[in-house]
Amino acid sequence: MNPLHSQTVLITGASSGIGAACAHAFAATGARLLLAARRLERLQALAADLTTAGASDIELLALDVRDRPQVEATLGHLPKDWAAIDVLVNNAGLSRGLDKLHEGQIADWDEMIDTNVKGLLYVTRALVPGMVQRQRGHIINIGSIAGHQTYPNGNVYCATKAAVRALTEGLKLDLLGTPLRVSTVDPGLVETEFSEVRFHGDGDRAKAVYQGLTPLTPADVAEVVMFCASRPAHVNINEIILMPTDQASATLVNRQA
Repeated sequence: MNPLHSQTVLITGASSGIGAACAHAFAATGARLLLAARRLERLQALAADLTTAGASDIELLALDVRDRPQVEATLGHLPKDWAAIDVLVNNAGLSRGLDKLHEGQIADWDEMIDTNVKGLLYVTRALVPGMVQRQRGHIINIGSIAGHQTYPNGNVYCATKAAVRALTEGLKLDLLGTPLRVSTVDPGLVETEFSEVRFHGDGDRAKAVYQGLTPLTPADVAEVVMFCASRPAHVNINEIILMPTDQASATLVNRQA
């Protein structure tokens, strides 16, 4: 039997992209899914797809990770049979803008910091004490190559993903002596809604990001998340960086004409 069968998995930002792909991947193992995102209608559509594919235990949470009182109320009062989270996938995150720091939009900065850093902290703080009490659990944070290599005009987004990397390392240190595991999965170019969000809905500009190369798919990233989650209990995958073959660094990409 798959080691994840019947385990309870909470995925934030599950309504699209990597989060939705992770939901499909975990569902295929027989895991019980708590899917959280702001867009409830997108979650409902995803749940319908998963049910059609054979998944049965699915609970949906309309949740904005930036809203600390909402996070505390929602995750602090889960139904009793859903409260024991085995795997937390901190996936909710975004990028806004691609401006020089001195020309950046403060509203964009706030949204990135509130989602990518504070949201991750709020969810982690709400759930990890229960994992420690139960002496089981795995936290998997979705980072980025941007957390390893700062690129031009990526300033604040790169800073938030560097923070995710540092927080992952710090959490692993803090949990030493417990059986809890902590991992970060850090992809390069993945074709999702990421670029469309970054460019405030400019679809043409977003498509140009992936032109001339074969980017990662959300399913590629989900497969790596599953690899981390499915290792034997004595094995902790601290960090995985994955990029398309056409990408060598945050900024060096091979594009075909």
